[in-house]
Amino acid sequence: MKRTIICWIILLTLGVALVAEGGSNSTLKLTDPLATPETKALYRNLYKVAKEGVLFGHEDTLAYGVGWKSTDKDFDSDVHRVCGKFPAIFGWDIGHIGTTANIDDVPFENMKIWIAKGYEKGGVSTISWHARIPGTKENSWTQKKVVNRLLPDGDLHEVYKAKLDEVAAFFADLKGPKGEPVPIIFRPFHEHNGDWFWWGAKWCTPDEYKQIWRFTINYLRKTKGLHNIITAYSPDRFKDRQEYLERYPGDDYIDIIGHDNYGYFRSIKTKDQARQALETVVSLAEERNKIAAFTETGVGQGPANAKWWTDILLEVIKSSPSTKKIAWVLVWRNADKRQNYAAFPSAATVENFKAFEADPITLFMEDLPDMYK
Repeated sequence: MKRTIICWIILLTLGVALVAEGGSNSTLKLTDPLATPETKALYRNLYKVAKEGVLFGHEDTLAYGVGWKSTDKDFDSDVHRVCGKFPAIFGWDIGHIGTTANIDDVPFENMKIWIAKGYEKGGVSTISWHARIPGTKENSWTQKKVVNRLLPDGDLHEVYKAKLDEVAAFFADLKGPKGEPVPIIFRPFHEHNGDWFWWGAKWCTPDEYKQIWRFTINYLRKTKGLHNIITAYSPDRFKDRQEYLERYPGDDYIDIIGHDNYGYFRSIKTKDQARQALETVVSLAEERNKIAAFTETGVGQGPANAKWWTDILLEVIKSSPSTKKIAWVLVWRNADKRQNYAAFPSAATVENFKAFEADPITLFMEDLPDMYK
């Protein structure tokens, strides 16, 4: 039923003047004028589908779940095991790029296969980057000034370019069944207004942060020739619009106005703050003719959160005409019985998650139209 409804919505909106290239200030436009046809189509369709529903996403969902791991031949998910559908958004991370497996022990070669399979089945992939300090094994949570050293005049600039070469090689290997580049939503340097990552607000100036963002995207697109990237900017909790935009790289570099927020979504007591945060993100996206997204959130799937999906997450999403306009919400990974953010077969949240999936506003992979045409 959901799929039929959304297909009709797409057909009815084909005449709307929203194209992914050129146009006036009222036109939706990707930041990459050379984006591949599939990448343009994905951006355009995310905008259209978001008018009627919110795509559900889950990190590492195809790689493992609570008590199991996939092989490169599998296509499985805790989400599917619970409700019979797959997430519409597949979240991945390229932390530890240049080694055999990522920060969560997902083999990069398998990740390429799962991303390609997800694309072929109609899903959407988004990629974050919990980057080590280039040239070292110091992780993302190393708290020291590094960003200035990665910029063109810095002593680590060449090392950083070599790391970006590895990122580019991975992105270039993402191919569809006809050899076409698989579109990805790239979300680097996230939660930067906090101080827990080396690219955080305490460890670089606003200008340095903007510079590293711009250099990274320019290098991948202009130097390495990648045109399958949609960019996402995602601060953590913010007190106002000014803080949200303080390190914004600019409309020429950002396609998705995103937001990461765990804190406001843990309790009924902070639902008003959660609603206001999403409303601000949507407002900022609309002003810039961009797409708004809830790029990372979640709570543990224990008894204390048995009705979290409907009573907090869904209620906030449906709390105003504005909050309903976010294109997707992604919850974090199901590592094990201690760290898990999506329902799994023995979780206390199973029945509530099924109710969440059954709501007309939530869209899973099987509910989507063709996102690449």
